[in-house]
Amino acid sequence: MTALFIAIEGPNAVGKTTIAELLADQLAAIGDFGVHLTSEPTRTPLGQLLRRQESLLHGRALALALAADRAAHVDTEIIPQLDDGRHVVTARYVPSSLVLQRIDGLDLDEIWSYNRYALPATVVYLEDDPATIRDRLARRPVLSRLEASGSPERELSLYREARDFLADQQWRQHTIDCAGRRPDQVVADILGSLISPAC
Repeated sequence: MTALFIAIEGPNAVGKTTIAELLADQLAAIGDFGVHLTSEPTRTPLGQLLRRQESLLHGRALALALAADRAAHVDTEIIPQLDDGRHVVTARYVPSSLVLQRIDGLDLDEIWSYNRYALPATVVYLEDDPATIRDRLARRPVLSRLEASGSPERELSLYREARDFLADQQWRQHTIDCAGRRPDQVVADILGSLISPAC
């Protein structure tokens, strides 16, 4: 087994951060590989600027800035960790751009043109009942601009389109239904998918 690069994806409030953290812990516990947990936008100064300025940056400007943050993420963090023999788990990656930048007004081909050279990942898409996701969003004290602009139904639909698009690019992908299930059950399904043929 070689070191894996895994991206956890799905609509806002589906539980990406929780699942990424648990998956990283489980991967570290069951194998001889180390595990590096990361996320996008990154924790670099550029990534943190993007987190703070999402309300001001729109459309192409935001998409290009996110692509730049991703390119640096791959070159300075992800590839070195993989080269050192560690699994890498990221919460958000290219599929997030293929969804959120479409909500922000760009078309799929333009977004892909900014991200086509990104290192392919094994993508795990988390899905849940839209009403459950909407309830979680309602409990957040503040919503980002893109969280408020989209809806769980639209994001789920756009993530499925992103999955179809990346399938044409030969990315390995899996979809996990989280509805009514505990995070540890979801992670068990992910681990099972990672050792089976791509779906």
